[in-house]
Amino acid sequence: MIASLRGTVLAAVGTTVVIEVGGVGLSVQVTPQQALGLRVGSEASLRTALIVREDDLSLYGFAESDELSVFDLLRGVTGVGPKSAMGVLAAMSPGEIAQAVAREDDGAFRKVSGIGPKTAKLIVVSLAGKLMGFTATRSTVPVRSSVPQSVTVALVGLGWPERVAMQAVEDAVAVATESDREAVPALLRLALANLGPGGSG
Repeated sequence: MIASLRGTVLAAVGTTVVIEVGGVGLSVQVTPQQALGLRVGSEASLRTALIVREDDLSLYGFAESDELSVFDLLRGVTGVGPKSAMGVLAAMSPGEIAQAVAREDDGAFRKVSGIGPKTAKLIVVSLAGKLMGFTATRSTVPVRSSVPQSVTVALVGLGWPERVAMQAVEDAVAVATESDREAVPALLRLALANLGPGGSG
């Protein structure tokens, strides 16, 4: 079981990063938010989950142990696979997931691509009482880091390829004012301006 890894980022395309550990390049799936913070040549330290299937071995990486814990809990819900669990974590922080479950707000999960109404209700029911410790962890994640993440998710939802969307968001962050970086609508407008008309095909 590969529980964590630390090494040099060799490549980063979309939400797939390759990290060299002891001369071996490991392909790891991360959230858009995490991918935005990884640069080729820099060192990365991730907590990981190794998913073993009959025809596939996949690594999923997280910056925070809370994200990994919630990922494992989500995968325990009927109908939620690793990709869907990553989709939830791409859209919501562990604290926001805990709050949605506490409020029995299955609508928050229905907004995630790949999560239907039945599965959303199952998430709320299955995770009830299991996320009590996560509501206070919101402060560990910088507020502004969720804004580029949300904008990236929005652009992908509009039809742009993830790699293109992430680059547009990075470019927007580089020229945005501090207030714009903290507001999803403002940063989204800048990113859309970078992409230009008709980019979504």
